[in-house]
Amino acid sequence: MSLSDLERRFINQYQGGFPLLEQPFRMVAADLGCSERTLLDGISHLLDTGVLSRFGPLFDAVKLGGGLTLAAMSVPEEQFEHITAVVNAYDEVAHNYRREHELNMWFVLATESPEDIDNTLDRIERATGLKIYNFPKLKEFYVGLWLHLDADDKVETVPLPPASTAATAPETTVYKLDELDRKIIAASQAGLALADCPFGVIAENSACSSHEVKLRLEKMLSSGIIRRIGAVPNHYRLGLKANGMTVWDVADDQADELGMQIGQLDFVSHCYLRPRHLPVWRYNLFAMVHGHTRDEVNDKAEQIASLLGDNCNAHETLFSTAILKKTGMRLAA
Repeated sequence: MSLSDLERRFINQYQGGFPLLEQPFRMVAADLGCSERTLLDGISHLLDTGVLSRFGPLFDAVKLGGGLTLAAMSVPEEQFEHITAVVNAYDEVAHNYRREHELNMWFVLATESPEDIDNTLDRIERATGLKIYNFPKLKEFYVGLWLHLDADDKVETVPLPPASTAATAPETTVYKLDELDRKIIAASQAGLALADCPFGVIAENSACSSHEVKLRLEKMLSSGIIRRIGAVPNHYRLGLKANGMTVWDVADDQADELGMQIGQLDFVSHCYLRPRHLPVWRYNLFAMVHGHTRDEVNDKAEQIASLLGDNCNAHETLFSTAILKKTGMRLAA
């Protein structure tokens, strides 16, 4: 894979912070020193080739008032293909990965309401005949995967830039969704139109003005309902083919402090506190680590182990061997 200088700079600079203007691509093109048409063609090429998974807002399902959880199953090999089809058929399943472990299928549920999580898990259990282990997020220490490409297209994970979101708001900010908000979310959750006035396209599909669309998106950004607006790179396609979910057994009364320390590491893209499921699952800290090779991920996991020292009782790295589904959250229109 070889990217143009424009494509590389666009990815590096616009994984967030996309301007909420009437003609935003014109401003971005001027910033990157190209024509608007050239920029739009470049983004279209990145999407068509799978370098970008999508381009648009990244929504926080929980702040939308919905439910979000990570779940896992132990699927017999002879049933794996069938069970994958059954699980992936549920619209609530946003991501699904095969991982190297006795619990070999890990999927993320995003539902319209928190109550729908248990109902959906029950439905999947009945449909598959397999036990599901539920790992809801008890605390979030860090979430943010920003990739940087050098001149040779070597990609590394870096901390989120301060300007990656339109605003930084306190957690007390509350913004309640109404019917128009839902229409705007439904019209934008799959990505922004590659058009001169992308917010005007959303407005047409939401029966409102583009000014109202921009105003509401800005409020959703400031309240955290939208994490950021921009390009979503496919880290696998860019060369980060080793995906390791590192899991750690630490004392519960130390988990918050240790989770904060892990979350501050540059190479950790997600870090959460989740429940144990004894005796099957002893781990309570989860940290996602990406690398070009397994050795690179293992080296990063060892850095976490060194950081935790004697505070860690045990740890494992669950490598993903297949992406079974990856669509992101979907809110019904």
